[in-house]
Amino acid sequence: MSLSNHLKRQRQCLSGLLDLLEEERRNLAVGRVDGERLNDLSERKRQWFEQLEQLESQRRHALQRLGYADTRQGSDQAARDAGCQDEWQSFRDMAERVRRLNHLNGEIIQNRLSHNQRLLNFLHEAADNGLYGADGQARRQGLGRVASRA
Repeated sequence: MSLSNHLKRQRQCLSGLLDLLEEERRNLAVGRVDGERLNDLSERKRQWFEQLEQLESQRRHALQRLGYADTRQGSDQAARDAGCQDEWQSFRDMAERVRRLNHLNGEIIQNRLSHNQRLLNFLHEAADNGLYGADGQARRQGLGRVASRA
């Protein structure tokens, strides 16, 4: 398979992954997150990354067999020699978009986890301060003793 065709396959994979990451971002942006849906997206994302890694490994192995260094410069030279610099640049641009969006989604997830942990800590502190009785109902007199950090 030519380098140009292989890069097209990799870009198709990146395009599918980009669509999935955008769907993940939309799901993270809603007020109430659907955990089951995010788990499904996470599994599908893992599969896309595995496929992409397999394609990248094939590309690198083929270039090494042809005598190119396993470096960015070697890949750039191979693209020049194969006359597919535009495809190579398009692949690199799309890969960078995927990297940035995946990083952003990870930060959103981390922020949500941190927020949830603060809420849990507040609830634990409130329970320890006698804000809730054995029946689970709030005791009014204890509310003034706990400062909200949530």
